[in-house]
Amino acid sequence: MAEPCRIVVMASGNGSNFQALIDAIAAGRIPDSKIVRLFVNRAKAYATTRADVAGIAWEYFNLISHGFQAKGEKDPEKVQEARDKYDAALAEKLVNGDFKPDLVVLAGWMYVFGKHFLDPIDAAGIKIINLHPALPGKYDGANAIERAFEDFKAGKLENNKTGIMVHYVIDKVDRGEPILVREIECRDGEDLDQLEERIHSHEHELIVEATALVAREVLARRSIRP
Repeated sequence: MAEPCRIVVMASGNGSNFQALIDAIAAGRIPDSKIVRLFVNRAKAYATTRADVAGIAWEYFNLISHGFQAKGEKDPEKVQEARDKYDAALAEKLVNGDFKPDLVVLAGWMYVFGKHFLDPIDAAGIKIINLHPALPGKYDGANAIERAFEDFKAGKLENNKTGIMVHYVIDKVDRGEPILVREIECRDGEDLDQLEERIHSHEHELIVEATALVAREVLARRSIRP
């Protein structure tokens, strides 16, 4: 049997998108693929419980708890140095671990990677993708849904539409090449919670579809190697 596409998932919280990936692989919707490790950066992330139930190994790895950055550190240079060291250490775990992945999926991972993570991952031929609740080039970074909603209420949202995308990760926040995009129309009379719920209802499907697409590409490239 051919080696499956090995996937590492990174999550910071509840892990509902992680669960969607687990279920999709079990159902054969992400063919010939296996989640080989979960990483979390919050000690109480419920995603770890989901991993335990599914029999997936997981690891907690945190910028402060693991000694890279002093708690409460405000000096920008020291903060950047700490983040660079953390990024490099996490990349080392992936590139040289016995679970080395073909694909990394950021599924609610609340931390922005820099070059010290992304460059070694790219050099190792590992793809990395991220789910972001906005359209390409719109509302980069945190609180994307809230910002789109405020613009909608102010009459500033183009075509009254926001959306979600899965994109490749680069060293510019949420600016990597989109893989799949889904538009979602804002509705009059809808509050922020309702919009968030509607957007989240589409996220699970999109992250599964995009992961399946990239996994198939990984396997196709592997099959034509000499």
